[in-house]
Amino acid sequence: MNRKHIDVFFKHLFSIAALFSVLALGAILLFVFAQGSMPFFTSTADGIRLVAQRIDELTVNGVLYQNHTTFITIPKNEASISIRFPSGESALDIALNIREKDPEKKLTVMRNDDGTLSYPEAYVYTVSWPGTIAALDRKLHIILPEPPYNGAKFLTGLDWRPSRDKVFGIFPMIAGTLLASFGAILLGVPIALLCAIFMAEFLPSKIASIARAGIELLAGIPSVVYGFFGLMVIVPLVRNTFHLPSGNTLLSAIIVLALMILPTVITIAETSLRAAPLSIREASLSLGASKMQTAWRVVLPHANSGVIAAVILGISRAVGETMAVILVAGNSPQLTLSPLESVRTLTSTIAMEMGYASGRHSEMLFSIGVVLFSIILILNSMILWFRRRMEMDA
Repeated sequence: MNRKHIDVFFKHLFSIAALFSVLALGAILLFVFAQGSMPFFTSTADGIRLVAQRIDELTVNGVLYQNHTTFITIPKNEASISIRFPSGESALDIALNIREKDPEKKLTVMRNDDGTLSYPEAYVYTVSWPGTIAALDRKLHIILPEPPYNGAKFLTGLDWRPSRDKVFGIFPMIAGTLLASFGAILLGVPIALLCAIFMAEFLPSKIASIARAGIELLAGIPSVVYGFFGLMVIVPLVRNTFHLPSGNTLLSAIIVLALMILPTVITIAETSLRAAPLSIREASLSLGASKMQTAWRVVLPHANSGVIAAVILGISRAVGETMAVILVAGNSPQLTLSPLESVRTLTSTIAMEMGYASGRHSEMLFSIGVVLFSIILILNSMILWFRRRMEMDA
């Protein structure tokens, strides 16, 4: 096989690898967006569903079910549910009001022999028949389909109560995410740029190489380690400094996130500064500028593309951080502007609740992922637009 054939082979190999990478990324995004949009366009089920617990046999609207372990679905057009048990033990007749908006008023029990009707959570009714002991009570759960959720209510709602009331408002979590991220950027980016300029322009090359290796090592530390450090050091420091009952606050999250983005921003910015040609430094110094003036007014503007890329990566890491924020932020879904109050971020909500979420709750967590992706996309687009404006003005 000659060199030409080898080049053609690797060209096709790289093309296929790139194609599969793009398709895989597109499939992931499509799946997340599809799952995240479902709660706003579809109901959770096509009709009312029944779940029998410790009931071996029952007749629903004339159909006999024995040892039924899955959902018993009642079609949408049914106006009533008639439930009978063997040997005439008990009966349950329910009327359905399809037009009623309030889920607590959708069902009207017309006949209920020896059963107790309860409303344990939104869109769920439970009828219980007593057994010999409480643990052996027979139960029939009537699950109403949840209608499509209002998108504006989802984005602007102030309450997040997914279990009992099926209320999904994420505005406090959006605010917590943005406040923690912007606070970390405002605190961390200036420090990172100062460090990068010092390493690239003023520190001797041998010492700078040692410092660079240490910073790159810090960039590889897992986020949970930063979170543990924040929990053991930053949280007690904030609590004792401001005399708070708990140091798990927005301020703690900001400090930890600022520490986390420092290595990334410093490494990329310092690399961009060192890549600036020596000729522009010599030209500036020959015109009488000091070394500090050269660094700030010549080298830094020349490397603004790499610096802005570093800031974008820092913002993406701050917005998408999960474990460290869970450990130090307090995770209270409340709307607050005080840095001394507990907050919850979008990523924290997904990480803490995905393990046990189901149904509409699980779909809403995918919707949070879509919102998070949109926030990062908007922020990065704004920064890139700002960079283009700077280049045009220059």
